[in-house]
Amino acid sequence: MFRHIAVTLALLAASCATAPEGSTTVEVNILAINDFHGNLEPPSGGVTVLDAAGASVRVPGGGAPRLATLVEQRRALASNVIMVAAGDLIGASPMLSSLFHDEPTVEAMNMMGLSLSAVGNHEFDEGAAELLRMQNGGCHPRDGCRGLTPFAGARFQYLAANTIVDASAQTLLPPSVVREFDGVRVGFIGLTLEGTSQVLAPGAADGLTFLDEVETINTEAARLRAQGIEAIVVLLHEGGSRMAGAGDCPGLSGAIVGIMEGLDPSIDVVVSGHTNGIYICRMAGILLTSASQYGALLTDIALTIDRRTGDVIASSAHNFVVADTLAEDAALADHIAAYRALAAPMMSRPVGTLAVALTRTPTPSGESSMGLVVADSMLANAASALGRPADVAFMNRGGVRASLDHPGSVTLSDIFSVTPFGNDLVTLEMTGAEIEVVLAQQFRADRNSILQVSEGSSFAWRSAPDGGTVISGSVQIAGAPLDRARTYLIVTNSFLASGGEGFTGFTVGRARTVIGSDLDALEAYFAAHSPVDAPAMPRAFVQ
Repeated sequence: MFRHIAVTLALLAASCATAPEGSTTVEVNILAINDFHGNLEPPSGGVTVLDAAGASVRVPGGGAPRLATLVEQRRALASNVIMVAAGDLIGASPMLSSLFHDEPTVEAMNMMGLSLSAVGNHEFDEGAAELLRMQNGGCHPRDGCRGLTPFAGARFQYLAANTIVDASAQTLLPPSVVREFDGVRVGFIGLTLEGTSQVLAPGAADGLTFLDEVETINTEAARLRAQGIEAIVVLLHEGGSRMAGAGDCPGLSGAIVGIMEGLDPSIDVVVSGHTNGIYICRMAGILLTSASQYGALLTDIALTIDRRTGDVIASSAHNFVVADTLAEDAALADHIAAYRALAAPMMSRPVGTLAVALTRTPTPSGESSMGLVVADSMLANAASALGRPADVAFMNRGGVRASLDHPGSVTLSDIFSVTPFGNDLVTLEMTGAEIEVVLAQQFRADRNSILQVSEGSSFAWRSAPDGGTVISGSVQIAGAPLDRARTYLIVTNSFLASGGEGFTGFTVGRARTVIGSDLDALEAYFAAHSPVDAPAMPRAFVQ
């Protein structure tokens, strides 16, 4: 195991109230968020919460100014309070944040008093050096300082217990910190999922190794206990999904289940993320929480700590909705307004119109109307760039980050929210047999990742013990049955072309040619096809 260094930071600056003289316990409240993704403004269509029956519903709410107000309200109710996050504060962000390389979001988190955050996979979207810039400040190496003020970096501490720099065998950022509350110490361990490199664009994780979550947490917890720390909280960018229904975590599934089962019982709380789940429950005696995404919820975790032993003797949590009835924090509202004015000329430029709403929500077969329009735009872009048509376009569902919910005028900001990663479009030559390999990689034991295919192409699949399988003979490419011996011209984004999201089958493609960007392709598609209508579907048939 690589050597980790526990970092002890200064006493939390919280309310100065103390426990009554002679009290044998200390109360600590942890305010937690996860997967904020630069949503400074309320997300289009509202935020996802649970109704009384435990079903996911969308309600108006969200936005950094309302979140800040709720944080202050909860802070006012307790003496010892710390705000934390479980990763993906930045990355895959709306244009207002990403146009400035997410500096506005880091500044907003500074303003609302965030203290600690685990790194998430999206913190690595632009590589380790950019993550360190987010922590330490400084101008962007390509675009310089174009925000409101020179970027000073995060006043909160990023934690990266399982992110190892290969050249030094040390963690990229501190693995843990210790904070003191009214005389008792609490250790915080932060880390991302072991599979981070598999969900990044190839090259973003160069020089880094991501270690197993359970081994990393247990090792770091043992180091904290060796310092006399008995209260231990984990900020983990990995999670699970729950089934609809009343109760704490009905039918919880996903990677978090195995992780929780493997943790040392000395762990008291795990604040999770990545899957955007909504749950609070206890697994293997450990309190587990998750607060949706985009600032929809704020988790308030209450710990009672024995002053003599330093151990947690009671814990509970509640998720509070960042509702649209909350007043907006004035300072944060002004911060966002200033950035909005700076970005307005580019963000508000019309690119076309929409005839019907397009959603990123998948059908049972795994495709979405928004994803298919993106695939169609890629195919159209290839024909324009090459002067001849490509046969098929493939888009990864996870790369479609927003819906276009409102028919009518569409701006550059709107389409940027759909494809915010800045991927290049790449054409490849692949045989039919090689395309079959790619289609088979949609199905994995833990999850399916159904590709969005362009008009004229389709396939059928059925469930199988390993996740699913394409039905033999069902694949159509450019309106004709797949020929395993034929060479096809395909177009995809640079993320998939380099094997992203586990689609290593694309890496065998030949005659690679960059033909533009995904955002430019979508903009050109709206210019040529407005008002854009619903795409022809289904193209993926589940049987």
